[in-house]
Amino acid sequence: MAAADADAAEVERLYELGERLSSAKDKSEHAADYEAIIAAVKGQSVKAKQLAALLIPRFFRSFPALATRAMSAMFDLVEMEELAIRIQAIRGFPLLGKDTEFVSKIADILGQLLTSEENVERDAVHKALMSLIRQDVKNSLQPLFKHVESGSEIREKIICFLRDKVFPLKAELLKPQAEMERFITDLIKKSVQDVTGSEFELFMGFLRSLSIFGDSAPRESFQELIEIIQAQADLDSQFNRGASSSKFLNYFVKQIVPAFEEIPEEKKLDLLKTIAASSPYAAAQDSRQLLPSIVQLLKKYMPGKKVEDINHNYVECLLYTFHHLAHKTPNTTNSLCGYKIVTGQPSDRLGEDFSEHYKDFTERLTGTEETVRAATKRLTQGMADFNKAISSAKTGEEKTKIKSDQQTATRTMRSYNNILIMTQPLHMKSPSFMGDKKITLSWMEQPKKPASTVAGVKRSQPATNGNGPASKKGRGGMQNQLVNRAFEGLSHGGRGSGRGRGRGGRGRGWGGYH
Repeated sequence: MAAADADAAEVERLYELGERLSSAKDKSEHAADYEAIIAAVKGQSVKAKQLAALLIPRFFRSFPALATRAMSAMFDLVEMEELAIRIQAIRGFPLLGKDTEFVSKIADILGQLLTSEENVERDAVHKALMSLIRQDVKNSLQPLFKHVESGSEIREKIICFLRDKVFPLKAELLKPQAEMERFITDLIKKSVQDVTGSEFELFMGFLRSLSIFGDSAPRESFQELIEIIQAQADLDSQFNRGASSSKFLNYFVKQIVPAFEEIPEEKKLDLLKTIAASSPYAAAQDSRQLLPSIVQLLKKYMPGKKVEDINHNYVECLLYTFHHLAHKTPNTTNSLCGYKIVTGQPSDRLGEDFSEHYKDFTERLTGTEETVRAATKRLTQGMADFNKAISSAKTGEEKTKIKSDQQTATRTMRSYNNILIMTQPLHMKSPSFMGDKKITLSWMEQPKKPASTVAGVKRSQPATNGNGPASKKGRGGMQNQLVNRAFEGLSHGGRGSGRGRGRGGRGRGWGGYH
């Protein structure tokens, strides 16, 4: 009974302090009253703490000298066991956020509270965060994206909040439009360095919805999106065999291939190289979805009859990708290319007539082969002139230029050879697709071959395209050249979600406020 009386007395006292502050014309003269309200947070009365959680934010701006103490008290309140106290404190945070100095810290704390297991508390956090974001978009979003970028244990909750609450309101929140769309784009670019496949698609889909990347945007904007994807692919890194590229590749082909013609020329080859390098690691289900786009591009770049020349780099990449994807799901090519591959599955579609597809595809193969053979003959005739040109060069600069041209010609020859090797089996009605690493793409480091000897004297091997059986050391050439961290990040299945919510001493990282 005595405890109940003391509790009631404490609540009554806080009401009186609040009324006095409300009626005071110059609230700064009543700092002691505000300090008493802050001190109530350390008391025993649950109702008094709940009332303090209401009063501290209400008069927060009137006592800047007590701001740090008030913030610390609010952080104590959201750590307490009683749900009613926590919710009241959470609801009061947006009032504290009217002071720009504290917006980022409050957004950070609210972001950490997204892990709450209580629906009513989580709903309060959502509303408080959205209220804070509407007050100050930049200072509210920065700490949230920081959690995503750093890979903290709450990143998944933050991403869900952004997806469900923030992104749908972009038209309302991102004003002025150009400035704020650029701001959030920069935040996302930092955040996608280590994401899962679905997260990458979420962020890239959101960027594509912004006006600065819309259909009427300049080519430079589209190129920026491509560069984000390429940065994710990390073309110079070593591929991790344990990583799955399928989600990334799936997005890559679905979103990029349909808009291939919009991509700047200097970027197209890099993109096709990335697709080719990742194709051995695509899952069968994804390969089935991706093959139509690859066949579409092949038909675009493989001529139906002999021509002067083709874009051999494009065709090489696409044929390599085609082989590796088709190897995973061979009967998918029946409807695409008119093949007759039997697996016993309904997807074989053997009862349907795709003969026109076969005729068209094989005619393109023949036209490509005739073009490449003619180009190979011309290039072979010109290769002999390089050594003579180097010998007759008068300056070091001339020699360097000729050697560079010679290296380019050598790579082109490898590309031609690869194309002919890859087209040859595709003329059959039921072809075997190359799903191994026997083909070394022309821009890759070529496997070294041991020199043969006659009478103990070493003799150099005849020039080849490097597509013979790879040495043990050379088998990893493919994955050692392209595509790593994007696929490695996209394949992360589980991250520490940190969903435990032990009260008291949870170590939220409130910074210097404790």
